[in-house]
Amino acid sequence: MFLDFTADPREGGTSLGDERATLAEFLRRQRLTLELKCDGLDPSQLARRAVEPSTMSLLGLVRHMAEVERTWFRRRFASQDLPKRYQSETEPDGDFDGAVADQAVVDEAYAAWREEIAFAEQFARETDLGFVGHDGEGNPISLRELLVHMIEEYARHNGHADLLRERIDGRIGQ
Repeated sequence: MFLDFTADPREGGTSLGDERATLAEFLRRQRLTLELKCDGLDPSQLARRAVEPSTMSLLGLVRHMAEVERTWFRRRFASQDLPKRYQSETEPDGDFDGAVADQAVVDEAYAAWREEIAFAEQFARETDLGFVGHDGEGNPISLRELLVHMIEEYARHNGHADLLRERIDGRIGQ
């Protein structure tokens, strides 16, 4: 098993909560799962690529999710005029391509990810679930739908993280 059930930080959250509490709890658990998949690894291991030609790595996933959190919550929903963290027109895969085995890059990625999560959590706590933002094509989407999308986004990437971690040290998901 990846970790002892009694040490699992995903346990003990809200149960039988209302809609907001349920969505927040499921998203919290998915965020923690990505963190757990990266736990205890050095920069070289975090930056290890899946298999060629993929540039996916655990560090790349942390950077990617920081970018996703920022794009959805700050840029699209809070209408903050901020640049992307890692991606650009010249480097559309900068979140993965820039995930290199350097402690400063790792530290920056975790700080960015935690900063974006903190903003997203506060926004979701203080905003009506029916609040309407817009997706990348300008189509309306409610905060409720966004939270479900974020759960799906993390769950999909956590599947990738399971395989990446298993390749690094043989630990398998639970």
